[in-house]
Amino acid sequence: MANEVLTFLQYDVISKVLLPFLLVFFIVFAILEKTKLLGDKKQIHALIAFVIGLIFTGAIYPVLVVSNLILFLTVTIVAVFVVMLIWGFIFADEKGFKPAGWMKWALVILASIAFIVGLIWATGLWDKMKTFFSGGIGGTVITNAVFLVVIAVALALVIGKAKKD
Repeated sequence: MANEVLTFLQYDVISKVLLPFLLVFFIVFAILEKTKLLGDKKQIHALIAFVIGLIFTGAIYPVLVVSNLILFLTVTIVAVFVVMLIWGFIFADEKGFKPAGWMKWALVILASIAFIVGLIWATGLWDKMKTFFSGGIGGTVITNAVFLVVIAVALALVIGKAKKD
């Protein structure tokens, strides 16, 4: 970790005090402006938002909760964006490649699997899952799950064929 370079956004004063303060300040100010709770005085709204922001950043636990929620929100927004992008590629109505009905759903299933695998890889769970499934109980769980899926598919085929007759 020698010669580690930090950006100004990684300093504790910025990431743990200034950014949470600004977030709370602007949210409270916007709510006060929109609801006109205290009239049309922007100065009063700004002063109250300022005080609430200072009180908020003075406590450690609420700042940690909001920081974790914001991190979760940003990851979720990016994940939803990727899903919508893939969905748009598959179900686009523009001229060009138009897959058949069965092919659309096959592409949706493949894209979903690719998205889930990409999410697992991006979060760092891939290595943990490899070590879990490569030895001991993980291999047994996989074997039993595959066995159950094969039995379920066989039963579905038999029951489906019996209903047709």
